[in-house]
Amino acid sequence: MDSLNSLIDGFGTALTPMNLLWAAIGVLLGTAIGVLPGIGPAMAVALLLPVTYGLDPTGAFIMFAGIYYGAMFGGSTTSILLNTPGESAAVVAAIEGNPMAKAGRGAQALAAAAIGHFAGGMIGTILLVVLAPTVASLAIGIGAPDYFAIMVLAFIAVTSVLGASRIRGIASLLIGLTIGLVGLDQMTGQQRLTFGSLQLADGVDVVIVAVGLFAIGEALWVAAHLRRSTGKPIPVGRPWLGRTDLKRTWKPWLRGPVIGFPFGAIPAGGAEIPTFLSYVTEKRLSKHRDQFGKGAIEGVAGPEAAASASAAGTLVSMLTLGLPTTAVAAVMLAAFQQYGIQPGPLLFEREPELVWGLIASLFVGMVLLLALNLPLAPVWAKLLRIPRPYLYAGILFFAAVGAYAVGGESLDLVILLVIGLIGFGMRRYGLPVLPAVIGVILGPAAEQQLRRALQISDGSVTGLVNTPFSVTVYAIVVLIVAWPLIGRLIARRRGGRNAAEKSRTVSGG
Repeated sequence: MDSLNSLIDGFGTALTPMNLLWAAIGVLLGTAIGVLPGIGPAMAVALLLPVTYGLDPTGAFIMFAGIYYGAMFGGSTTSILLNTPGESAAVVAAIEGNPMAKAGRGAQALAAAAIGHFAGGMIGTILLVVLAPTVASLAIGIGAPDYFAIMVLAFIAVTSVLGASRIRGIASLLIGLTIGLVGLDQMTGQQRLTFGSLQLADGVDVVIVAVGLFAIGEALWVAAHLRRSTGKPIPVGRPWLGRTDLKRTWKPWLRGPVIGFPFGAIPAGGAEIPTFLSYVTEKRLSKHRDQFGKGAIEGVAGPEAAASASAAGTLVSMLTLGLPTTAVAAVMLAAFQQYGIQPGPLLFEREPELVWGLIASLFVGMVLLLALNLPLAPVWAKLLRIPRPYLYAGILFFAAVGAYAVGGESLDLVILLVIGLIGFGMRRYGLPVLPAVIGVILGPAAEQQLRRALQISDGSVTGLVNTPFSVTVYAIVVLIVAWPLIGRLIARRRGGRNAAEKSRTVSGG
């Protein structure tokens, strides 16, 4: 009841004319910046941090929250329309959203993403209000073996459901893990795969990898095939969701936040793992599995809802523990410190107006995001009317600008081209791109958690399975791996029974 009263007071703060203006500006800026490949919400908040020096803390953080959600949706827009993720959380949206766009259903994909963000953000923020203390206490108890188990689950799940075969999925994952090894060993400081270059000591940024594999690889693939077929504009399609679309998306919109919020709240969480797991879940539960990979709207709705809910989950650890779980949370933590405010257990007591105003503004920002972007879905989709040679030339330009903006080094452009060529080769030989991106994102973190768990157990492998949580996760992993074999055995037994019944029928006849 105290939380509800505090939230009502927060709405009194968030709904003032100036704070509403900051929320609207944040949503618009976040969406516009998120559309640019490579410039995600973390960079958007970091770039706009100096601009807020003259604002009061409440107004500044309300605008930051709008930028966060707006940039996540903007990243999904380019991911769906151009197969070019604006940030890592939007990678999954490209798998089903881009085939939908190519089939003339780009507006529907954008509408499903916008409503998914709205549903995920609303449910996630409600959970933030109700469950913040509980989730924070659970997050403290999760250790290195549990983190590693979660990441193994993500690896196995995504290689099991993508691509023409598991072997190709694993090959793609190994490519990503290899790229993730580039840089300094986090524990020993030894250089790995840097070829003596100091600029590679920090590793290859995941934004460059995602933009290279998706945007550059796609552009090269299209360019290679334009000689054979003329590049015609793709039809936009009708700008609303039909009854069939709504019937297929309402459950993923509700399931996504259940997956996304807890992962956003735990340290080393974020939106990447839950979006992958949401996609896997929707593929397993869907009645239209044959459409996955060809434009299944469930594969857009669920992951986008999970991504938005995870954004609310990140605020749990940051506000209650002062622990940033994502790059955006880290930038926002720096902003708190800039104003002389220290997030932690006492923040709700010392700065109640700021905290509850920020939480209330998340609800306001979600409504603004839906109100602004749902009508704009057909407008964004008209990007597909641009002839493909000009469209992909623009993609290459913005991809290069985004990659250069990451580190300001010319070497980043060379790496972008090399990874783009790898992406082209993966398309040529039928390797799915997503496992490679997952390998880059989660590979270094998985290695670090593995080594920590082994150090704690003095090198004993049993240290990886010494908690109930990790044992449960590994049981799920075994089930995923063994399920195809179990399915084949069941099918063979059924086939044997049917054959026996037929022979009996024939002999009896």
